[in-house]
Amino acid sequence: MTEKALAYLRQDTYNHLIRLPLRFFEQRRVGELNSRISADITLLQETMTSTLAELVRQIIIIVGGITFLAFTSIKLTLFMLVILPPTMIFARMFGRYIRKISKEIQNEVAKSNTVVEETLQGIQSVKVFTNEFFEISRYRKTTESIAEMGIRSGKYRGAFASFIIFGLFGALALVIWKGSSMMANGELVAGDLFSFVIYSAFVGGTIGGLASVFASIQKFIGATEDLFELRKVEEEVLTEIKQNDPDYELQGQISFNNLSFAYPTRTNELVLRNFNIDITSNQLIALVGASGAGKSTIASLLLGLHLPTEGQILFDGRDSLKFPLSVLRSQIALVPQDIFLFGGSIRENIAYGKTNATESQIYDAALKANAMEFIDRFPGRFDTIVGERGTQLSGGQRQRIAIARAVLKNPKILILDEATSSLDSESERLVQDALEKLMSGRTSIVIAHRLSTIRNADQILVMDKGQLVEKGTHEQLMQLTDGIYKNLSELQYAG
Repeated sequence: MTEKALAYLRQDTYNHLIRLPLRFFEQRRVGELNSRISADITLLQETMTSTLAELVRQIIIIVGGITFLAFTSIKLTLFMLVILPPTMIFARMFGRYIRKISKEIQNEVAKSNTVVEETLQGIQSVKVFTNEFFEISRYRKTTESIAEMGIRSGKYRGAFASFIIFGLFGALALVIWKGSSMMANGELVAGDLFSFVIYSAFVGGTIGGLASVFASIQKFIGATEDLFELRKVEEEVLTEIKQNDPDYELQGQISFNNLSFAYPTRTNELVLRNFNIDITSNQLIALVGASGAGKSTIASLLLGLHLPTEGQILFDGRDSLKFPLSVLRSQIALVPQDIFLFGGSIRENIAYGKTNATESQIYDAALKANAMEFIDRFPGRFDTIVGERGTQLSGGQRQRIAIARAVLKNPKILILDEATSSLDSESERLVQDALEKLMSGRTSIVIAHRLSTIRNADQILVMDKGQLVEKGTHEQLMQLTDGIYKNLSELQYAG
């Protein structure tokens, strides 16, 4: 029962995590969250498989023993039970402290897991900057901190158990004294006193064992508090998409009405201010401007990864909030600059755009993305393993896998976030050709630093400090005297 319950808990925790909004992950580290699913639930497993069973056993023995004591002498039993209230109060005080230490220990365990996860994911950076010994030191400090808190917790648990045992033996001595007095007064016979002392020792020994069980339960409660705190974070409302709903099918028209946005961690700093623009279906729109102007934020808002602080986004004249979130995202594709590939095969990574895609659909998508040019050169072709985060492929190859993924998704709205900015000339030519095929027949929003790639855009939107400051075609913007776009274009041309 415990093993199945823990399997469901792991599944439920993961299902909850993956449904949380992006803003939650922007404030938490992956190693810490991974620790909640692994280390915290492992501790819970130890408690549920052994400690709880021991607790039930000891409670049955204590209740049964006290019942026998009451049959032997109700007066002496009541005298013995007088010592329980102060013991319970003391146990509660110890329990709170043990719980607090256990929570701190699990937080340190989460930190140590974060160090391991980050350094192994970024092992190339660690080695390039020769920071192996720095990371060794960082991990040593967190593990030593865990050990120190564990020792402190052990001392308190030991002191607690010692107090309980000392109190029980003291109580036993008092029971013998009281029983002797009752026997001298003729209220108790010698045989009953002997039986009572034997029962008391048996019950007392069990209560002594109960102290360590209680301490373990307090440790478990403290260690899993953060795990259950995750359950309080509100999930996104997501739905599984099995077929397209014609009521929510996008045509590609987008409007931004008085849109303003600030990130939850910087509420007093608006990233977008009163942004207004209308985009017609199947238009190619380019967003340009300095870093931090708010270009990528617009992509994030379109995908519903964040919600506007003020104003609204309309799709085909309907408020974006009226669309089911999963349905909306299923019709929008993003090709970012920094491509994330899973560590499996090329086939698995392309098929991520449509998990039920056939072999021919995957092949056609790769062909349109100009990815067959390098896939055919690999001995394993589509079965070639790309490595952690796609490290076995070049930047241009990763980009074309991402484009193939987007082709397979067949979105109505396409967002390209500086998709060619870090590529060499040959890779850029192949990627740009693939992107032009992908943009055909759909609304496309291109975020670009390299202005030569967006000269043919239907509209170029120039942003500065979260505001739209210029808009028009390339020719129109080049005619503006002292315009931002004109200055950027001349600087790049001169370069």
